[in-house]
Amino acid sequence: MQSTQSLFENLRKDFPILQRTVRDNKPLVYLDNASTTQKPNQVIDSISNYYQNHNANIHRAVYALAEESTEVYEAARDKIANFINIKNRQELIFVRGTTEAINLVAYAWGRPFIKEGDIIVTTEYEHHSNIVPWQLLTQEKGAKLEYIGMDDNGELILDDLDKYLATGKVKLVTFSLMSNVLGTISDVEKIIEKCKAVGVLTLIDGAQAVPHMKVDIEKLGCDFFAFSGHKMLGPTGIGVLWVRKSVLETMSPFHGGGDMIREVHKYETTWNDLPYKFEAGTPNIADVVGFGAAIDYLTKIGMDNVRAHEIELTKYALEKLSEVKGLHIYGTKDISKRGGVISFNFADVHPHDVAQIVDGEGVAIRSGHHCAQVLMERLNVAATSRASFYIYNTKEEIDVLINSLNKVAKVFKL
Repeated sequence: MQSTQSLFENLRKDFPILQRTVRDNKPLVYLDNASTTQKPNQVIDSISNYYQNHNANIHRAVYALAEESTEVYEAARDKIANFINIKNRQELIFVRGTTEAINLVAYAWGRPFIKEGDIIVTTEYEHHSNIVPWQLLTQEKGAKLEYIGMDDNGELILDDLDKYLATGKVKLVTFSLMSNVLGTISDVEKIIEKCKAVGVLTLIDGAQAVPHMKVDIEKLGCDFFAFSGHKMLGPTGIGVLWVRKSVLETMSPFHGGGDMIREVHKYETTWNDLPYKFEAGTPNIADVVGFGAAIDYLTKIGMDNVRAHEIELTKYALEKLSEVKGLHIYGTKDISKRGGVISFNFADVHPHDVAQIVDGEGVAIRSGHHCAQVLMERLNVAATSRASFYIYNTKEEIDVLINSLNKVAKVFKL
């Protein structure tokens, strides 16, 4: 395969924000893509075009604008279904993002089906959105929340999963396909195989994975899958929950209101067909359209190429970072087991100080606990610095990061 550097070098012109400067006219080097990605003109224009030409509510009227609006909304659903290989579009629900998707499952599936003494299993490297809903649910139901531990390389200890499954009390195993802090890619096939063998449902937080690698829902074999549009070139406030139809049909509505109903009478209501049963009210139509445009953009590039580009960047960054004096890098050294996310610390420098100094050089990295305080406790740190890459990043930008980190080392005399 040719170097992905040349394949992706022309993409930057599509991203207007990357043309700007910051902090005393420094070129922007945006390396906080695990938090949110920048948007290409194709996505921005699709949202503007929707409001300029098609804006109307969906599923509710027969005039021209309403029909057009419904058509582009549902076309985006089909694009997303094809992108992650969902065979039945009724299983794909639009939500505000991964956080709402997981809360929907905890409420609409968890509350009817989790009982006292049951166990839900998650992992030590989860985002808070895949911990807090389960804490609330298990506390309410008298159930237990257990954790799959992590070794010093940042990989899950699946013997812990075996121990929990052996109790016969586990009802759900929920885990991220890729850690938002370490970049660790979970051994999803092995986890799902173990769970299926004993009839335990699985939920995958795909927020960090879907933007960066090819994901095939049919091959994964999970029961719930969630991800967000804004981490893959799309707008904020829109995401997807996929639920296997046999499970989805057992779930009660999460929200009540317009469009999720078939008939409403004074004292009883019947529900709409799937997926509309779970899409109450006027949806985020314009941003669904923008999400569809983001899917078009990534499809044109090819997700295998996206993954290859990030492997190349991450390998280069790990090599360069290892040369920075006083720097400690977290996570596995096996590049095939990690995504384009690198968390690190200087031994005696607070991550916020690191972020502030590199920001002065125009470099945007994240500092803090990254909504993963359980993981921070496991690492025995309060916070880390994090650089995360996407399709528009370059090796030259990594060099700017390295130079700015060397400035940190110089300022603190490391």
